Amino acid sequence: MRFAVVGGGISGLVAAYRLRQRFADAEITILEASDRVGGKLWTVPLAGGDIDIGAEAFVGRRPEVPALLTELGLAEQLVHPSGARPLVWAGGELHPLPAGTLMGIPADADSVAGLVDESTRARVAAEPSVPLEWDRTADIDVGSLVADRFGEQVVRRSVDPLLGGVYAGLSSSIGVRAALPTLAAALDNGAASLTAAVRQALPPPSTAPVFGGIRDGYGVLLDALVRAARADVRLDSPVTDMSAVSGFDGVILALPAWALATLLPDLAPETAAIEHSTSALVALALPPDTALPGNSGILVASGESLRAKAFTLSSRKWPHLARRQVLIVRASFGRAGENMDHWTERDLIDAARADLERVTGTSIEPVDATVALWRNGLPQYGPGHLDRVAAIEAAVAELPGIEVAGAYLGGVGVPACVASGTAAAARLATEVAR
Repeated sequence: MRFAVVGGGISGLVAAYRLRQRFADAEITILEASDRVGGKLWTVPLAGGDIDIGAEAFVGRRPEVPALLTELGLAEQLVHPSGARPLVWAGGELHPLPAGTLMGIPADADSVAGLVDESTRARVAAEPSVPLEWDRTADIDVGSLVADRFGEQVVRRSVDPLLGGVYAGLSSSIGVRAALPTLAAALDNGAASLTAAVRQALPPPSTAPVFGGIRDGYGVLLDALVRAARADVRLDSPVTDMSAVSGFDGVILALPAWALATLLPDLAPETAAIEHSTSALVALALPPDTALPGNSGILVASGESLRAKAFTLSSRKWPHLARRQVLIVRASFGRAGENMDHWTERDLIDAARADLERVTGTSIEPVDATVALWRNGLPQYGPGHLDRVAAIEAAVAELPGIEVAGAYLGGVGVPACVASGTAAAARLATEVAR
């Protein structure tokens, strides 16, 4: 058997590994357009150690990544955050990140006390008494729903910072049904108010860590997957039409949605409707005596004068990084609709320094820095996204020997991408075994 995996990101590497588990003697080829595997996962040297400058964490309550690490003999690499809480920069001041929210959507007025003004807090408190109109047959962006019920301050100061960290977007570019399915289900089931729906949608209390990470960076996982897949990895090998993989028994297209249109033109309407945001990440190494807050990070409300959208105070967030001889800070830039074509690496480093100085009130003098720019990096799960994905999957199901995987299908996080690659390999294995 001969298989091709087009795309060497985490979804593609997992797909290749799962195919190898099913077909020990198969010929598996990974075709990657860039000069490295990993996609949005990228571990690079910084100030004498390694640091992730793509995704750094994953949702710890999902099982996919811990299970994969265990399979690959990397269980000791699993780490968890310190428990320090983040701050929010809003209205030119630092505030504690609200608790008791669903992606920043409050369950009650106390959740956003101190973050929003008193008139907004009163509006949140009164929301259960305002009649709610909800269309079970339609979708709506998160921002519009929250603004209508709670006001713009809740959107800008609470919801946008959290959704921006996940999707590199704004709540106005994210649909309720795709991004917050439990909230949509509560509303569909007749919740009388948004407040009530949030309470129903919140996960049950748990002592399990919310997030996990990999001690030595995602590069360790990527290398292990390449070894375990025993695939012929071909870098700098873009695939521009399906004739390049016509000789294979099965093909998995582990590509961004926008790249599928070239290979499968019939999917162009659905894939073109999935917008992607461009973002950048600046990692700074600072002297150990730099006076940073003891918090895990600083999220930035939308509409502020800062250019950065968030800072991860990595040395405060991750105990294993706290042991280094420098302080590590990651600064994130870019939201949906923002044009970053004119930014240079120097511009981004200077902006990260200036914005970090403003929010911390301390001098920032990096001893090392590195930058990653992710063009069209993350899909935006806009209103109607689930319908678009269903149309893509239905169309691909009619194509023999072809499967798709990627962040636009079932979630942008690493666990979702691992699940996507696993599912694509399972479907393809079932088909070719008939």
